[in-house]
Amino acid sequence: MKTTGIVRRIDDLGRVVIPKEIRRTLRLREGDPLELFMDGTDGVLFKKYSPIKALSDFIEGYTQAINEAIGHIVCIADSDNIVSVSGTTKKELLDKTISYFVLDSINKKYTLVRNAVNHDDMIDITKEEGNPYGYCSCIVTPIVVVGDAVGAIIILTKDEKIELGEFEIKFAKATAKLIEKQMGS
Repeated sequence: MKTTGIVRRIDDLGRVVIPKEIRRTLRLREGDPLELFMDGTDGVLFKKYSPIKALSDFIEGYTQAINEAIGHIVCIADSDNIVSVSGTTKKELLDKTISYFVLDSINKKYTLVRNAVNHDDMIDITKEEGNPYGYCSCIVTPIVVVGDAVGAIIILTKDEKIELGEFEIKFAKATAKLIEKQMGS
């Protein structure tokens, strides 16, 4: 376990303040759920909880089914990382930190459609530096459960001749609704 050199005391209500530097690094915001784990006998680990990852088998099947139905790259992300990919290599996107462009769509709870104008305008889905994988067209549709944005459906294409449009938007929205119902039950 990596040490930060930061020491905090437990207050009379059993609370501990997580330092701002750590919250910023882990993208923890007020109200974010955390999972607590025992680390052997003398430690406690905090981990940001992802309801999307909690349904990983279900999510994986959905990603594959959508890809087979529409023929484009399909990803499902939580509010930090891409957790499921179909239609391209896992190495390309799986477990990569999502870009601010994707996070903005999730946080603002709106479907975002973007088509690159030229090769210099390729779309970055992840924060990975020097990402060699450029996407020409993308749709990001948030997954909102009980008012909280928890992730997104992302549909991508590398083909410059294809612009994703109304059909793919409807497909992404319908899929998001199905996942929202699964998570809400």
